[in-house]
Amino acid sequence: MSALTLTGYQSPWVVVTRADDPWVSAEVVELRKQGGSVVRLDGRQLGEPASLFATFARELSFPGYFGHNWNALVDCLRDWHGHGADTRNLAVLIDRADELAGADFLGLFISVLCQAAWHANLQLDADGCPHEPWSPFALHFVFLLAETTPVAFAEPAATGMDVGVALADGRLTATLTGTDWPGADPVPPFRATTLQP
Repeated sequence: MSALTLTGYQSPWVVVTRADDPWVSAEVVELRKQGGSVVRLDGRQLGEPASLFATFARELSFPGYFGHNWNALVDCLRDWHGHGADTRNLAVLIDRADELAGADFLGLFISVLCQAAWHANLQLDADGCPHEPWSPFALHFVFLLAETTPVAFAEPAATGMDVGVALADGRLTATLTGTDWPGADPVPPFRATTLQP
């Protein structure tokens, strides 16, 4: 797996880590230095799909035609237009993400975020070919935990479609795997015994 970054166009697309992880602060500074944007969401507002869609739409200024469903979330995230930033690069930080640990849709949610980031970072269409009209932009998601350990997210995350997870330096990372996602980093198959903190 590639080095963790919020400024580059490579996976992992989702990182689950402690709220006080110094890596996050350093990456946010670098992203902003390069003109990128950081949007912070409150995990307490994401406990149900309806409130999750409403929060993303409000905080990321999605267009009025946003369909408030998982496919529409992928589309609006991958087509994000920067909303006044010098670049379109974006990191979405989810504070109090502990609230999502027991959500029955967590695997789907992480898969959707990975799909949106894969499209945005690589700007590939469904056939894996470059999508001509848009330039790639860095899009990454970070779940920030106060009390829960990142490994608690491993099994639910691994249930997401084509999601591969790994644990490194106390952080859980998620990316897409398989032939449907060209350019994604390979991740070994998930085994709970390999993810000890």
